[in-house]
Amino acid sequence: MNLLLNLINGIGLGSIYAIIALGYTMVYGIAKMLNFAHGDVIMVGAYICFCTMSYLPLPGAAGTILGIILAMIVCTVLGIVIERLAYKPLRSAPSLAVLITAIGVSYFLQNSALLIWKSDPRVFTSVVAGWPGLELFGGQLRISAVTIVTILTNIVVMVGLTLFTGKTQKGKAMRAVSEDKGAAQLMGINVNSTISLTFAIGSGLAAVAGVLLCSAYPTLMPTTGSMPGIKAFTAAVLGGIGSIPGAMLGGILLGIIEIFAKAYISTQLSDAIVFAVLIVVLLIKPTGLLGKKINEKV
Repeated sequence: MNLLLNLINGIGLGSIYAIIALGYTMVYGIAKMLNFAHGDVIMVGAYICFCTMSYLPLPGAAGTILGIILAMIVCTVLGIVIERLAYKPLRSAPSLAVLITAIGVSYFLQNSALLIWKSDPRVFTSVVAGWPGLELFGGQLRISAVTIVTILTNIVVMVGLTLFTGKTQKGKAMRAVSEDKGAAQLMGINVNSTISLTFAIGSGLAAVAGVLLCSAYPTLMPTTGSMPGIKAFTAAVLGGIGSIPGAMLGGILLGIIEIFAKAYISTQLSDAIVFAVLIVVLLIKPTGLLGKKINEKV
């Protein structure tokens, strides 16, 4: 029974990583940039939701819903601003310059949060507080409400994004820009607005992931998004960065590996085991599990 419970908890944690990983994989797939400030956008979203639920005089569900909506709006706008000010001028710059800029944006967001909300850890009230969990096998297996909501949210997000990129005009524009920016521009697609939309979607989803993360692990501080952001990037690479299904697969596998490592091997070594698995997979399949090898024409 413990094995099944750990598997379910691993899928729940992996669902959070998968939602975060979408931000990395979408931005890289379309703009060919790695947004290492993405983990800190998660933290900002969690703080916005926390402040809304804590300080606005709204009862129960109303405060929770407003907090989630405001977190998504703020993070969406933040993602667009980051893209316009930090990444847009560097699209043709060397990768090292982009990396340094991303680290700079990350530290800026962390220190801004430190000035605004201070360093004291806050206790985050779960957005599903009071919701009943699911009991199976006569109560021997109990799945928490936040785990159920997280897994369902991940499924809805993945299905929604797949339909969006495959069926809508904006989604098809994203795929075209991902394949060839020059050709897409010749076909009348606004490359700048398409890339901004990608950052906006990824950042909005980061807010959702931040709320779910802090609901499951209720401690909030300015560095909250750092390690989950790194692990989500690992999940994106593991699944095949640039692939939406790869982000989901990589995130869930990473969550399962982490939970099982903590339960059966060592809590202290769980992170090392996660990254070791990534190294092994990349040695066998450098493009990730669902990544495709791209042959460049000279």
